[in-house]
Amino acid sequence: MKFFRNPEISSAIGLSFAATAVASAYVFSKNTTLGFVTAGLGIVLSAIYLIAAFSRYNRINEISADINKILHSDDAVMSMSKYTEGELSILESEVHKMTIRLREQQQKLLDDKIYLADSIADISHQIRTPLTSINLLCEFLSEEKLSDEKRLKYTRDLMKLLKRIDWLITALLKMSKLDAGTARFKTETMPVSKLIDKATSPLLVPIELREQKLEINASGEFSGDLQWTCEAIGNIVKNCMEHTPSGGTLTIDACENPLYTEIVICDTGCGISDKDLPHIFERFYKGENSGDQSFGIGLALARMIITSQNGTIKAENRKDCGMMFTIKFYKSAV
Repeated sequence: MKFFRNPEISSAIGLSFAATAVASAYVFSKNTTLGFVTAGLGIVLSAIYLIAAFSRYNRINEISADINKILHSDDAVMSMSKYTEGELSILESEVHKMTIRLREQQQKLLDDKIYLADSIADISHQIRTPLTSINLLCEFLSEEKLSDEKRLKYTRDLMKLLKRIDWLITALLKMSKLDAGTARFKTETMPVSKLIDKATSPLLVPIELREQKLEINASGEFSGDLQWTCEAIGNIVKNCMEHTPSGGTLTIDACENPLYTEIVICDTGCGISDKDLPHIFERFYKGENSGDQSFGIGLALARMIITSQNGTIKAENRKDCGMMFTIKFYKSAV
């Protein structure tokens, strides 16, 4: 039997019988009756040890068999009901926990692979569209009899497409840093008005060209990373600007309380449909009114930046017209 070939068992049996023989011989020299009693007691104790060890050996074999099933089957599980309290039950419980953790990691790796494949497909699609237009413009520019007016127009269109691709790649690199957890956020305290002014300064000229108004009413302080947060707020304001008609108004209200710093960004546009609203922060999602110039990653990047700084963001349609984005940066200590 495998049980008796176990070196630990054979050594224990040898020591047990040797100890029984020595003790029995010594007691026999003193008293024959007690010698038989000692020999019988030694045999009984050795038998009890062998039975207990055999039972323990069988339970270990069962655990080994269960582990083997788990390693070679995706749906095999270890049943805890057949194990009673004791060291082996603790071992079985730990193996069960390890099994669950390994399967969770396996599923996470599988999900990451699927996510990576989908992301690569989305990125490829997003870049291929402007690249196709760039190829067509290059063909037009290569014509010898092209007028200077058309050549200038095609060149401007080409520059716009190149800027779009540059912005897309930059945004994707930022999102990859956030996904990998390698983005480093600095914490500095500043007036909220300074944050909003810096975030909206690149958009002042486009807002003016669209004949829109930007109203800012900010008070209190903000604690977080200035550059990353300006990126998030700028993307939200840019989204509002693009969905607000000429002559519309963009409003930014900010305040601070003991729990959080709140920034509310509103526009007077057409709002968003109820079908698109739950997906507005999803990567590469484009709603009905997003237009051909949208990549669908600006709001997704903004959400990632805000949530990485202990914040929340909510989008909803206003009762009268337009959208309202509510941002809250919660304080770590109250």
